[in-house]
Amino acid sequence: MDHGRTFGAIDPGHSKDKINFLILPGVKNSEYFKGKNITIIGLARSGLSCANLLHGLGARVTLSESQDTPQIHSFAAKLVSEEIKYELGKHTPEFIAGRDLVVVSPGVPDSSEAVRWAQERKIPLYSEIEVAAILCPATIIAVTGSCGKTTVTTLIGRILQAAGKKTFVCGNIGNPFSGEVSRMAAGDFVSLEVSSFQLERIRTFKPKIALILNFTQNHLDRYNDMREYQLAKQRIFMNQERDDFLVLNADDPVLKKLAAEAKAKTVFFSRQDAANPNQAAVLAVAGILGIEKKTCADVFTHFRGVEHRLELVRKINGVSFINDSKATTVDSAIWALENIHSPVILIAGGKDKGLDYSLILPFAKGKVKEVILIGEAKDKIRRALQGGLPFEEAATLQEAVERARAKAFPGDCVLLSPMCSSFDMFTSYEERGRVFKEIVGRLP
Repeated sequence: MDHGRTFGAIDPGHSKDKINFLILPGVKNSEYFKGKNITIIGLARSGLSCANLLHGLGARVTLSESQDTPQIHSFAAKLVSEEIKYELGKHTPEFIAGRDLVVVSPGVPDSSEAVRWAQERKIPLYSEIEVAAILCPATIIAVTGSCGKTTVTTLIGRILQAAGKKTFVCGNIGNPFSGEVSRMAAGDFVSLEVSSFQLERIRTFKPKIALILNFTQNHLDRYNDMREYQLAKQRIFMNQERDDFLVLNADDPVLKKLAAEAKAKTVFFSRQDAANPNQAAVLAVAGILGIEKKTCADVFTHFRGVEHRLELVRKINGVSFINDSKATTVDSAIWALENIHSPVILIAGGKDKGLDYSLILPFAKGKVKEVILIGEAKDKIRRALQGGLPFEEAATLQEAVERARAKAFPGDCVLLSPMCSSFDMFTSYEERGRVFKEIVGRLP
């Protein structure tokens, strides 16, 4: 992965034709994409939203998707026009050649042949958040980090709304940025969750406030090492200027050093500033925006968490069933264990991301009674836990839940906290969490 790319500037005056293709009064640079030939690689939520947006702005849009599944067909059915041509189950050079630019969806790696064909033809590669940011008239607050992004992005949105600001909460959190940008206007705010994958292809993306929560092992199936992963994360502030803000975790030595590389004003937060690091990060952003601490405190008091993150699904005969499907890293699972104060039957596993699962052992001993392993990563996790924790394997999530229930006693907790991505058995962590909740809901 080439993190040392140099990028050209966007020319807002690219087209001087009169705008007559879509009325979007608040959108900036509306004519930039008009008449361009654009291929989007990846037809999921962000690819679908981006395709519909660009088509509405007068671009000639095509889509190339390597998978051919019922869910992909459901996304294709939501394209706004038959003029948007697409291919499923493959990538072909014809969908890349002759394009003015290619938009790469977050889940598409550099090793994709479609990406390689675009690079060989020297076609500019954009991310979906780059496209939306070019058009966005609102103030962007961008949040990244190895864990906690969804919670912090949601809380920032809530405090802005509590302060009377029209705010859009989007990104990896569920609503793609490109699906919301047409509704935005100057004076609005965007609380945007961004992943390292999305940051790989930014060119001019420049949030007013950039926030990096933490830096721990993640996505080492995609990056060669932690340094490469860090370089992807810190792209969030590469275009910031002196009147922008970079918010960093003072308790993370890797992040603390980044202040020396930033042009933006640096603001630090620490877990000592609030009940937990997520709240501390939100308070730092609130301080920049002039939002009172009382407003934040009210939001924190009424906040019940986000779906799929330490979500209590049901209690059956004194056993709590908790959905933590969003925990796709070891550190996220550790955070869950630290916040559960009862014995745990842990359901873990999925698609390996190159992580060291043995890191959970010091936190699990004395609390986790047994681990039930599922998914492609179960052999690797078993080797990491060998001799440290009792475990057994299950072929499906249904079987894992049934085994966990059979082993649990009143006062115990059955916790789905996978430490892995979901893509071996499910299309997303959201689907995995929903299935878990459906299974638990059917238990007698």
